[in-house]
Amino acid sequence: MSHHIVEVRDLRFAYPDGTEALKGISFRISHGGAVAIVGGNGAGKSTLLQHLNGCLTATSGTVIIGDTPLTPGTIPRARRCVGMVFQDPDDQLFMPTVAGDVAFGPLNAGLPPDMVEQRTASALERVGMTHVRERPPYRLSAGEKRAVAIATVLAMTPDILVMDEPSSNLDPRARRRLIELLLSFEHTRIIATHDLELVLEVCTRVILLDAGIVVADGPARDILGNEPLLLAHGLECPYSLRPARPR
Repeated sequence: MSHHIVEVRDLRFAYPDGTEALKGISFRISHGGAVAIVGGNGAGKSTLLQHLNGCLTATSGTVIIGDTPLTPGTIPRARRCVGMVFQDPDDQLFMPTVAGDVAFGPLNAGLPPDMVEQRTASALERVGMTHVRERPPYRLSAGEKRAVAIATVLAMTPDILVMDEPSSNLDPRARRRLIELLLSFEHTRIIATHDLELVLEVCTRVILLDAGIVVADGPARDILGNEPLLLAHGLECPYSLRPARPR
């Protein structure tokens, strides 16, 4: 079975204060799929993503990467397959230079120096950030930080890319570059976002969450064009799909 496949079975999770964030989530994402996880604030999107590479441990239920259930013993293997880009790039950029951040993962994986350099250069070139490789991350724009954060993940050559609000705080030009980058990937992509226009361009499938439950799962245009469904769960139709109304 392909390592690109993600399956979640009856996933449940409660925080220490008793808040039930996930209440029996189930889905399966095939090799090469581009899937958006959408929902209002507090729907459980970020919590769900953090289960896909073991950042959080389920109260009950199962996460399967390829054909391997996620357990404490398989988390290192899963993290080699699943690359996570967090909502705030500053959570991933902490080295003195951009190149140091991108090289950090391969170095800690024990790769030889020539392979580390190859992966660093390749990842930065892929996201168009070769020109900032010796710059400190704090001197980057929001769009540059986002691109470099993606490069840190690509340097680990994951099979699956998981992204939390990748277009947040980006200006229109940086957002367009991000969309073009996401469209160029052949990875399985799982994207949690409020940017429903981005979803229409990048994703073919949408999973709609509300209060930790899957309330809809299907083709992106079908779900995002269903105005009553979205309004009932705290969202609005993207502008490009809103029905024409008489003036």
